[in-house]
Amino acid sequence: MKKITFGKISANFREKSEKAEASQPIGTFGPPKAIEVLEDDKESQDVKNVMGIISFGKKAKTFDIEEMMVQVKATAREVTKPPEESKPVGDSDDDSDSDEDDDLIGPPIPKFFTNNVRKVEKDDDESDSQTEDDSDTDNQHFIPLKHETSMQHGTKAVTAITVDPSGARLASGSVDYDVSFWDFAGMDSNLRSFRTLQPADNHPIRGLHYSSTGDLVLVISGASQAKIIDRDGFEKLETVKGDMYITDMARTKGHTAALLAGMFNPTVKEEFLTTSSDGTVRTWDFYDGGKNHKQIIKCRAQNGLKASPTAVTYNREGKVIACGCADGSIQLWDFRKSSVAPASQVRKAHQPVEITCISYSHVGDNLLTRSLDETLKLWDVRNLKKSVHEVGDLFARYDTTDAIFSPNDKLAVTAMSLKKGEKMGYINFYDVNNFKLVKKLPVTESHTIKINWHTRLNQIFVGTGNGQIKCFYDRNRSMRGVTLCVVKTHRKAQHSEVMSSQQVITPHALPLFRQERRKTSRKQMEKDRLDPVKSKRPDLPITSGQGGRVASSGGTLSSYVIRNLGLSKRVDDDQDPREAILKYAKEAEENPYWITPAYSKTQPKMVLDSNSPEEDEGEPESKKSKQE
Repeated sequence: MKKITFGKISANFREKSEKAEASQPIGTFGPPKAIEVLEDDKESQDVKNVMGIISFGKKAKTFDIEEMMVQVKATAREVTKPPEESKPVGDSDDDSDSDEDDDLIGPPIPKFFTNNVRKVEKDDDESDSQTEDDSDTDNQHFIPLKHETSMQHGTKAVTAITVDPSGARLASGSVDYDVSFWDFAGMDSNLRSFRTLQPADNHPIRGLHYSSTGDLVLVISGASQAKIIDRDGFEKLETVKGDMYITDMARTKGHTAALLAGMFNPTVKEEFLTTSSDGTVRTWDFYDGGKNHKQIIKCRAQNGLKASPTAVTYNREGKVIACGCADGSIQLWDFRKSSVAPASQVRKAHQPVEITCISYSHVGDNLLTRSLDETLKLWDVRNLKKSVHEVGDLFARYDTTDAIFSPNDKLAVTAMSLKKGEKMGYINFYDVNNFKLVKKLPVTESHTIKINWHTRLNQIFVGTGNGQIKCFYDRNRSMRGVTLCVVKTHRKAQHSEVMSSQQVITPHALPLFRQERRKTSRKQMEKDRLDPVKSKRPDLPITSGQGGRVASSGGTLSSYVIRNLGLSKRVDDDQDPREAILKYAKEAEENPYWITPAYSKTQPKMVLDSNSPEEDEGEPESKKSKQE
């Protein structure tokens, strides 16, 4: 039987595989032998011969390192060779010099010119080194201070600043009761806010804070009720007001005194807290509608009386609440342990005055506090017995003066108010490791109050006492934010102003020749609506007439008849009816029209006239008839 074959491939591949398996050994014992890599085995060589290919792919390029180094050194010598050593064309000793001289066009550079150029370069290097000292410190700590701009909130102190987590919008609040919203993507170089409102009526704004999702804003004002508004300024929630006649603050549903501080939970988007002068910290649930607080903390002083928490913050996990109280103490509360006593506290952290700000580091190990006792202190959360670093002589006029960490936790930044006689407000940058002053930045000719250093934008926003919001940024290191709007030019509307010496009247300007403009269907419909004929307006109600009588222009049947007969005359109510009738007596006697002609044929002739004067004279007075 003939075997089936397909081209050059035979069908007895099973026999070949069995023979190959029988010829190969099962295995070997001992260490493995070195595998020899052949350039081309027999099968691949046969394929190459058939296809006419010498080798597959390209050969790897080889480099001689020593030769390359020699070339680099020679090139460096040629570049650094002074100009006076260059030889003119034609006086070349070797090929390299001739090649170098071929590139030189024109006569050689004079010696005095090259010396002056070197001196100028040295002077420029020295000046650059002096000007770059500040930039080196900024670059070392990544402070974006190369460019600045300002946004005008109003005329009074800006006491609240917040930027949403994405960095798209900024909200600012002031003691003039206003809250302004700024949209970086929609602004131009004029830097104007797109919305301003007064969410708390006539109460100054003490704090603003965006939620973790950026869709809600918590408004802390001088009132006892906190409000939550959305990104466009519409009110979403208002917390309930507590009963001020109840002494136990845990039995009231809300705060009974003015609010001091508040913020959203960084991890739980619907939870937020507020502090008040009634000595409590209350947490709320947004979906509960603000009808009752969720949990309550009562801050106590060392003597057992209530202490107002003037500054408060969550840690980065949103589980520990740090409170800075008016008695100068720091209290850390953890609801996982107890809500009756603080987890840890420092009684005499500051002098017994208000703590204006307390903030956690981004890592969460350090705590920064700022107080009205003109001090800034750094604390280690793991050991709160004593402050790690402290710096003094930092005047603070406002009880909301800020102190924050930089995004990389290497710097501590705080605001300063103006002392008597000072003209410039500053913000200070301190190194966290040793609390040495790294940078003292002049901001404006007023107090500096609030600071916000956004992590994503890498921009610093400063609220000042004259109503301005200063923004510092670096075009190379800052992203989005103010960099989007400072490059947009404001386009003014072009108004064509033409002053003419004499009045020019065109034919179509006169009402007689003016052509009516073609109106839209909506405007035409409104115009037809005012036309009583086109709109088919019904008759208006009767408003004419007086004294209970309808005038001749009335719409009744009697008035129609009177008007058609021509007898309708205005009736004077003040006229005596007898006089009105006697007015026609003489005319009726002279020209009888109704009664006398009707009885003229049947009326008897009068024989005696009782009213004649002759008979009256002859008769006695007793027989005279009585006449009215």
